[in-house]
Amino acid sequence: MSLLDTVLLFSIMLTLALVPSASVALVVTRSTTLDITNGMAVSLGIVLGDLVFIFLVIFGLSVVAETMSWLFLSIKYIGAGYLIWLGVTLLRKNTQTTVTISKPNEKGNIVTSLLAGFVLTLGDVKAIFFYLSLFPAFVDFERLTVVDILIIILITVVAVGGAKVFYAISARKLMVMSQGFSFELGIKKTAGSIMVGAGTYLIVKA
Repeated sequence: MSLLDTVLLFSIMLTLALVPSASVALVVTRSTTLDITNGMAVSLGIVLGDLVFIFLVIFGLSVVAETMSWLFLSIKYIGAGYLIWLGVTLLRKNTQTTVTISKPNEKGNIVTSLLAGFVLTLGDVKAIFFYLSLFPAFVDFERLTVVDILIIILITVVAVGGAKVFYAISARKLMVMSQGFSFELGIKKTAGSIMVGAGTYLIVKA
């Protein structure tokens, strides 16, 4: 991976990780009703779930790239179309994410929080289509190295994990001061623009 591809991939993953969603709502809820440690445990579970999808995509596409180059090229164009569609959807979305806060009766369990984040992520089947669409734009699967895989893992941990930990730490302040995600629409518009740009970049690069 080139430095430019690394920076672009990090920027896209960070921006989308910051978009308020079900995973963000879970982080904020566990962090607010229990404690920051539980919010961070959810964040770790989300990252682990994303890594499962990422490994499935990386090694699956590596096989395709080695055996069926024409199919791999088709995947690139399909992926580009998906990213552009995702971007347009985010640009047109005007709904706000709802977070329901209720005081639990029992003490929070860190393992339960971690598993909640992990299961929530694995339950989002769209995530694997997202990674299947995103990675061909930045990773040459015909020349994939161990260093490239380590870079992708690091980007995922820092971008996705960092964004969710930010919400875990800021959860109480966000709920009290902002009464929710008042900045959500701005992030969605930014993320949508980046997705459209990524899809266009993929087509040009292909």
